[in-house]
Amino acid sequence: MLRFMPRKLLTVLALLVIVAAQGSRPLPFGAWHRLSKAPVIAPRGNGWEAAGTFNPAVIIRGDKTVMLYRAQDKQGTSRLGYAESKDGVHFTRRDEPVLSPTEAYEKDGGVEDPRLVQFGETYYLTYTGYNKKDAQLCLATSTDLIHWDRKGVILPAYKGNWNVRWTKSGAIVPEKIDGKYWMYFLGTTADNKDQGGLASSTDLLHWTEATPVPALPVRPGHFDSRVAEPGPAPIITPDGIVLVYNGADDKLVYRTGIAIFDRNDPRKLVWRSDEPIFSPEKDWEKVGQVPNVVFVEGMVKQAGRYLFYYGGADTYVGVADAPILR
Repeated sequence: MLRFMPRKLLTVLALLVIVAAQGSRPLPFGAWHRLSKAPVIAPRGNGWEAAGTFNPAVIIRGDKTVMLYRAQDKQGTSRLGYAESKDGVHFTRRDEPVLSPTEAYEKDGGVEDPRLVQFGETYYLTYTGYNKKDAQLCLATSTDLIHWDRKGVILPAYKGNWNVRWTKSGAIVPEKIDGKYWMYFLGTTADNKDQGGLASSTDLLHWTEATPVPALPVRPGHFDSRVAEPGPAPIITPDGIVLVYNGADDKLVYRTGIAIFDRNDPRKLVWRSDEPIFSPEKDWEKVGQVPNVVFVEGMVKQAGRYLFYYGGADTYVGVADAPILR
């Protein structure tokens, strides 16, 4: 009987299964479905994007979806490529990167793993600056998504309330709360667990840690026992701040989880998924530079749905959609 059911009914049934498994906390979207069997961005040529094209940030600009993706050459140096699409699935790429390593904190390793958010006419890009020694969370701004003005390291490595190593993965909340800007990020505790932290700012340029311990800790025995890493900019709903995050278990298999924080207090975690909502399934998600990885960094709303963009096996870019529920 199931094979004759329309896709909408199957989506509703899948969502009911997820809700039953996860508890009664309402989510703004339904079950995820891959929109393409093949990657939407893949390595090409022998130059700056020959080894890997993955971990994308996306944002809507006019009538187009713009993607900034991490591109790696065969020497392991990363740059940010630019692609745009009218349907969110089929992308046209620029021939040259829009951000390449130039500063001491980026040299040789590169610029990695972008996230995007817009305030007014300005786009804010968080990314990891890596110099083969340290990885640190950095910021750049732009008005056209092509020309970028670096603001430097915003959360230095080896410092902070609990972080003892690198800083990465800055997911900025897309509106002010309690008179401040907020950003979830990744740091490492003394037991070598990569966990989600929280920082605040009054100007989007200078950031200070907001909690004495991780705001999104790892959980022993779960899909996020080793890593709990923020994904794209959170979704603000009347019921809370919905953060899509990337969890990894002790075998470093990366899957997708959901955390909800208090709408009026981004420090307060009120709910998170017991099971992942998205996992590696395709060959190109299981085999690549880093096997068994789906890593979500981009998200947009389009025509009654959310589109989620992710890196597959640190080599490719994929896209999934989910219906908007509320």
